[in-house]
Amino acid sequence: MAGVLAAAMLCAAGVQAQAPPHGAPPTVVDLAPVVVSGVQPGPGMWKVSAADGHVLWILGTVSPLPAKLEWRADEVQAVIASAGEVLGAPGWTVDADVGLFKGLTLLPSAMKAAHDPQGRRLEEILPAPLYARWLPLKQRYLGRDGGVEKDRPLVAATRLYAEALKSVGLGRGTPVSAILEKAYKSRGLKPVVTRVVIKVDDPRQALKEVRASTLQDVQCFQRTLDVVEHQLPLLVERANAWSMGDTEALQRLAVQSQYDACVGAVADSEFGRRRGLAGVEQQAADKWLQMARAALGRNATTFAVVPVHSLVQPGGYLARLEQAGYRVEAP
Repeated sequence: MAGVLAAAMLCAAGVQAQAPPHGAPPTVVDLAPVVVSGVQPGPGMWKVSAADGHVLWILGTVSPLPAKLEWRADEVQAVIASAGEVLGAPGWTVDADVGLFKGLTLLPSAMKAAHDPQGRRLEEILPAPLYARWLPLKQRYLGRDGGVEKDRPLVAATRLYAEALKSVGLGRGTPVSAILEKAYKSRGLKPVVTRVVIKVDDPRQALKEVRASTLQDVQCFQRTLDVVEHQLPLLVERANAWSMGDTEALQRLAVQSQYDACVGAVADSEFGRRRGLAGVEQQAADKWLQMARAALGRNATTFAVVPVHSLVQPGGYLARLEQAGYRVEAP
């Protein structure tokens, strides 16, 4: 189960791509976009103010970021130094109550869950035109890896996406989290958990259910190919905008990713509905906003991190905070 759910999560960082025009041959972007490196300031923070003068500072995040980024986080560190509370990122997570030994014994089952429950290969699952698009991308980014052909489309797409990011100098592992954690620790602050936690008390049975479940993940696969074929330069532009603190460009590029299709493949499956994942994104947004308003009531200064897209999209977190009567100022 962990492997399939992790695959859905790792697909969350791209941008929504437009498919090539009908009848047009598939193309692979072969540009060499320049990724910034070295010391960069990062973006400013959104300021949310209550009538009593209490302030919530929000750092908007994006993923992926440049793999060799060095973030100069002076402004953020100063806010954290005066914060009464810090809020963890919104979202949802699966809590499987297993220890290390049990986790190791479950590993073979998790690996099986990454494969199609009917034992089909990608060529048998995917429409022929989509499989034809996959082959040159697989060759380019994964080489002669034959094992990926046995993976579910969601898992195969995740592996392709990760290697494509590396090819343009982007990576999910950045210094941002480490710098924030160090700043929290120096203040003795532990981020308040705002995520919706889906508790799984019977991980063995859950793994059996995942292995037997059919995921509607062909759309996830297609959207991921769209990103890899056409949108890597855009991902680099967005990562650079965050790194250099270009708030205008960051908001312009803050579009949704293939996340919905990939996470939805799990959340909307029979397994996901049975385990309480249906509608979990809305639950997560509602929980974070409730906790943010409570923190504004308690603290003169609160710090939080939220994905930029979730902040600035129509009806997003900032719009809902404004509707609730708070004053919102952009960086």
